Amino acid sequence: MTNQANEAILDVATLRKDFPILDQVVNDEALVYLDNAATTQKPQAVLDVLNHYYHHDNANVHRGVHTLAERATQAYEAAREKVRRFIQAKETAEVIFTRGTTTSLNWIAQSYGEAFIKEGDEIVISYMEHHANVIPWQQLAKRKKAVLKYIPLTEEGFLDMQAAQAMITDKTAIVAIAHVSNVLGVINPVAELAKLAHAHQAIMVVDGAQSVPHMKIDVQALDCDFYAFSGHKMCGPTGIGVLYGKRKYLEQMEPVEFGGEMIDFVHLYDSTWKELPWKFEAGTPNIAGAIALGAAIDYLETIGMEKIHQYEQSLVAYVLPQLQAIEGLTIYGPKDPKEHTGVIAFNFEGIHPHDVATALDMEGVAVRAGHHCAQPLIQYLDVQATARASFYFYNTKAEADRFIAALHATKEFFQNGTI
Repeated sequence: MTNQANEAILDVATLRKDFPILDQVVNDEALVYLDNAATTQKPQAVLDVLNHYYHHDNANVHRGVHTLAERATQAYEAAREKVRRFIQAKETAEVIFTRGTTTSLNWIAQSYGEAFIKEGDEIVISYMEHHANVIPWQQLAKRKKAVLKYIPLTEEGFLDMQAAQAMITDKTAIVAIAHVSNVLGVINPVAELAKLAHAHQAIMVVDGAQSVPHMKIDVQALDCDFYAFSGHKMCGPTGIGVLYGKRKYLEQMEPVEFGGEMIDFVHLYDSTWKELPWKFEAGTPNIAGAIALGAAIDYLETIGMEKIHQYEQSLVAYVLPQLQAIEGLTIYGPKDPKEHTGVIAFNFEGIHPHDVATALDMEGVAVRAGHHCAQPLIQYLDVQATARASFYFYNTKAEADRFIAALHATKEFFQNGTI
């Protein structure tokens, strides 16, 4: 896609002015930030909301009757409604604020899992899962003497759906899958998996950390039972996330943390909990984080999630063929740009990914190197680690050119010792 066509999708030059951090020099080069799968940058509008809360409305929520407390509570619950609308949940009671995707997935395993998983039940995940969607199920399986099963992948990194159909049976109690892989850049067919799970009376859990920031989400259309995501990957602050759950399951679940405003009444030897969603939100919540997450949603919706997805696809269509043309460079995930998100993991033959990332950093290009909190996948791919570039809507075609040029320079340096 041409630069003019890209600009017709989004006015990226104007949007970049909303992100002060992008306008800086790293190692004498203008910063090219391509580590968005790890965390995204925050627009000034989100920073302003954080600042305003602490300057004007700082008070605890759901407790005081004074003006500041009422303003803080109103803003906090307004943010919950923004989340509900953003993911198309039926009601705000199904939206629980957490510390992030990891906390959300752990709560499902610790609460729903403890109550409903029994010995011999099967939990089905895949080889591409982030550790946050592996370890909670791994530990639950150990505690309950359940069986943990992994859906294999195709050569290009897609879920092997034929294998999934065979693995999801009447023994299956939970299917937990990432909507988008943080390494392979594939979008998984979670609606199809949910249909399979429900046909066997299993629940469908979705790790949405890498999908919510990049595409329009409708949890009703996906028909998932739980959906987890983080604010910091979608222009919001760190330390705030969301657990969406269908009311019928949340009502059956016990909280995993106790104290503060999740309490209805405390007797000497027993206690009762508040109704949804507050029964899960023990203690003083991340009030500023939740309000700022609401501001991030406002910002993303102003741009348009469909436009964000379309623009990122155009960047991938520009970058991926150029990467594929570099001799000695292996890309993990789909070969077709139309099947690939803005996450691109790769390796140079004979060059350790940490060395690649360090060399790119010297050119001002920020990428990640390592196992990306997905060691089962790295082992499955039979590599030690990979480098990973991950694009967002504020990245430009010119930055993509810088990235490609830096890769060529890195290859030249390690092969010939010259730049």
